Amino acid sequence: MNGLFKSVCAGAVIAVLAVPAMAQEVTLRFQHFISNESAIPKYFMIPWGATIEEESDGRIDFELYPAMQLGGAPPALYQQIADGVIDGGWFPPGYTPGRFPSAEALQLPFMTTMNAEESSRAAWRYYTEFLEEEFAGVKVLAIHVHGQGVVHTRGLSVEALEDMARLKLRGPSQQASALLEAMGATPIGMPAPAFPEALSKGVVDGGVIPWEIVPSLRVHELADSHTELGGDRSLYNTVFVWAMNLDSYNGLPDDLRAIIDAHSGLEGSAWAGRAANTGDIPGREAAVAAGNTMVLLDEAETARWAALADPVIAEWIERMESRDMPGARMVERVRELVAEESDREHLSR
Repeated sequence: MNGLFKSVCAGAVIAVLAVPAMAQEVTLRFQHFISNESAIPKYFMIPWGATIEEESDGRIDFELYPAMQLGGAPPALYQQIADGVIDGGWFPPGYTPGRFPSAEALQLPFMTTMNAEESSRAAWRYYTEFLEEEFAGVKVLAIHVHGQGVVHTRGLSVEALEDMARLKLRGPSQQASALLEAMGATPIGMPAPAFPEALSKGVVDGGVIPWEIVPSLRVHELADSHTELGGDRSLYNTVFVWAMNLDSYNGLPDDLRAIIDAHSGLEGSAWAGRAANTGDIPGREAAVAAGNTMVLLDEAETARWAALADPVIAEWIERMESRDMPGARMVERVRELVAEESDREHLSR
């Protein structure tokens, strides 16, 4: 009887201790640097958070803070995540030049297509082959790119390569800025949120950003001309990473980690890419509705621009290989992956 009593008591203690473990609740605080009305937060981050909350039966409380509301500047986001200042967030590696050199291959001109979903699938596959070591300080949940890069200007229209000469243009990364410089423009690097003020004050004559972020930055109200390229390749691209602090991720119960994993990786990256595609439509429509000049370069003019990408890419390869990195292979692999995902997308239609 005494042994039975001890067994019952032990079982009761185990059951009591198991309840809070099974019902563990966590709050995940994520941060990014743009408005929640922008396409990626609106169509990816917010629905992503709502999904993991729902599938966890409310055990995960997901909080999303826009516009760096938890402090810091956009270039600090990676380190904030790595150090556990925040549980997770969204950052562009290009805002910290030289820190993530392998990621730069995805940002080289005319490398990705204008379909952000297929190019983001390619970006995730490239990540698994080349980038895991560079991002080892965080748990990468998704990696994606945007759609087509567009030239937005104020007071003039860019209708040919010669029109780029001497323009001061906002550039998002070293790779995009190298192309702008090759075209005769003066690139000025700055985070996207700084672009509207710089444009309104005449610090820049324009800049390159994708359509999806135009409405939230009100660029359609500040710029009066927008230049798109013909063909299916983007003028440039920017890589973005959706990531968690390693301790925040590893400290979750197995079942909660599984929920996050289910909406990360290849499919999570594709989701973010679809969000960019979705946002491109109203972004372009806003510029048209504003009565702005819309320029679409024809095939021959686009080819002139694309020819200037070759030396930029060659210089990047040489710089990587001088650091004993496989620059040529990385460029080749990006092209292969983008082509494979583009073919897969077309076959699925």
